[in-house]
Amino acid sequence: MAWDTARTKQLLLDAAVEEFAEHGPEGARVARVADRAGVNKERIYQYFGGKRQLFVAVLESELQKIAAAVPLTREQACDLGDYAGRVFDYHREHPHFVRLLAWEGLQCQDRVAAECERTDHYDDKIAAVVEAQRAGALTGDVAPGQLMHAVIVLTASWFTLPQLARMLMPAVVEAGPAGQRQALVTLVRRLVG
Repeated sequence: MAWDTARTKQLLLDAAVEEFAEHGPEGARVARVADRAGVNKERIYQYFGGKRQLFVAVLESELQKIAAAVPLTREQACDLGDYAGRVFDYHREHPHFVRLLAWEGLQCQDRVAAECERTDHYDDKIAAVVEAQRAGALTGDVAPGQLMHAVIVLTASWFTLPQLARMLMPAVVEAGPAGQRQALVTLVRRLVG
């Protein structure tokens, strides 16, 4: 029987997502990834080269997923509050993604995965914001990159800093995910309008 390389790689990527989300790139163990995938750990080295390269492959795969799931077109940029809400929904459904980004920021600042491609992706988002600013749908008082950064950070903070939300906004936290999402959307709309 022929070895299904594509399937094996996907099993390893899926297992690695959880391992890296839980332990970060430094604390993750290839043996645990292999055990979760039900694959010999030598396949990780064969297909990816090592743990660092596997982490990069996981991030690249997850970044492609969120880019496809939560696009920001020029028309959608006119309502960054809605965009923030859609990203919030994505993070609720895929809590590992924001954890992976947090680990990358904490442990890999000088070796960011696919930095050029990601910068190009963000440049497209910034261009959409520029168009929305020109159309008068968003404030022109704040640089477009700063607006995108603020939206991304405000959204991610619900998942990376829940303790602050609990202390600063207990009523919003008690309102549950729907109330949190609405508070985020409303805040972003006020900030960019």
